[in-house]
Amino acid sequence: MITWMQRHKKYLIITIWISTIAFVGAGFVGWGQYSYGDKAGAVAKVGSVEITMGELQKSYSNLYNQYSQMFQGEFDEEKAKSFGLKSQALQFLTQQALVLNLAKSYDLQISDAELLDEIKKQDFFQKEGVFDKEIYKQVLSRNNLSIKEYEADVRKELLIKKTLSLLPAVAQESEHEILNTAMNIADKIEYKLLDANQINIDTSDAVIKPFWENMKSSFMSEVSYDVKFIKQPKLSLEFDDATIAQHYDENKLNFKDSEGKIVSLEDAKSMVVSELNAKETKKEALRGYIAYKKGEIDAAEIKDATISISNNPFSKDAIDVVSGLTPLSPFSKPVMVGEDYFTFELVKVNPSQPKSYEDAKSEAIAMYVEQERKRRVSELAKNSFATFKGKTTDFITVNDYNKLTDLSESDANEFLNTLITKNTKRGYITLDSGNIVMYNILEQKLLKNDNSSQGDVIARLKSAMFNEGLIKNLQNKYKTEIFIEGL
Repeated sequence: MITWMQRHKKYLIITIWISTIAFVGAGFVGWGQYSYGDKAGAVAKVGSVEITMGELQKSYSNLYNQYSQMFQGEFDEEKAKSFGLKSQALQFLTQQALVLNLAKSYDLQISDAELLDEIKKQDFFQKEGVFDKEIYKQVLSRNNLSIKEYEADVRKELLIKKTLSLLPAVAQESEHEILNTAMNIADKIEYKLLDANQINIDTSDAVIKPFWENMKSSFMSEVSYDVKFIKQPKLSLEFDDATIAQHYDENKLNFKDSEGKIVSLEDAKSMVVSELNAKETKKEALRGYIAYKKGEIDAAEIKDATISISNNPFSKDAIDVVSGLTPLSPFSKPVMVGEDYFTFELVKVNPSQPKSYEDAKSEAIAMYVEQERKRRVSELAKNSFATFKGKTTDFITVNDYNKLTDLSESDANEFLNTLITKNTKRGYITLDSGNIVMYNILEQKLLKNDNSSQGDVIARLKSAMFNEGLIKNLQNKYKTEIFIEGL
């Protein structure tokens, strides 16, 4: 799945870039700081629309969380890098900005009534099914969003939707008939799976070392950072009843039981004290940060460490912050790790270097084996697809992946979806997994099933293609300037 998504990420962006209104409460994911050019107020400009660093960070966070949901939580920074998620986040915003320029040219706007109606629909601002203004304020506050900032985001998304709704993609009857016919073509095929994993590859040093020599630039060490840091442990203070009661009254929505009901002050007291201690800990950490910058911290309190992505005793947030420090701005504000706070000082950046053969050997073996298996299985398919003997199916359609029992579900799905696009009776199909399926179409017939739900599919396909064409057209009309480095 990951390979497929990497190859088709351009179309994924077009598919999901509109549906990001009110992305509240999912958690914020950032990657630190970037240095950028003279236009410090913006990271990019599209036509007359500027894109800020804050918008870019939110775009990255939204995309990260959407991918994390797709992968059921098994999505991390390494996968984000392999997907080029930072570039996708900027691409997302530039595509939005293109449509906003179009909206401006037609003087389209979102009224206050339209904005309020959209906000009132959001479940997380409701109490017993009704919009609650206090909950609205508190939810935004907990997500570090101001009302002005959030409403500007919602207004922008609504304007994009309004603009695109003026150009609807509707399925025609003839298109429905064409797709219905395609979905009802049944093939009786002979097929054979060539499993790349069944091919044995020599991985001796005599083979791998020359491969490594030619590919040294592919096997680099991690960037690491020499840092100094101070730690502010979580405080454990005593608070009077008035302070506890006041904090409880101001933050009742934070204190709920397993059924989502607000608990009493008595039952919430330990949680209130914990929050107050966390608040005081942060204040003390900020005082320490200021003292550290001024050189007023006792040397005995300052520790040393060398950290990288794989060697990180702190947290992901810590490495993100440290990676954004520079010699001109070497101090980080306090970063929360567990219940403690750490303030970092960048001492030195250790750049990536080519790994030695011994250090790179396992990676080199994995890369060589993957490449060699693909090469050999492709060579085997080319030499045998014209004469192979394999399994014969009954008449199957694109939906009958479960009838190809010797293929995995993903391989079977991909094979059948690709097979309907082929115009040759005999051939082979290379799958994203690296496996190859050879096929021979023995017979075809047309079934009489009515796929009445295909209209929605056609409309979605047309909408995706139209949006892609619209973006290309607008890119020619409005100039895009990128001020951020590294993307």
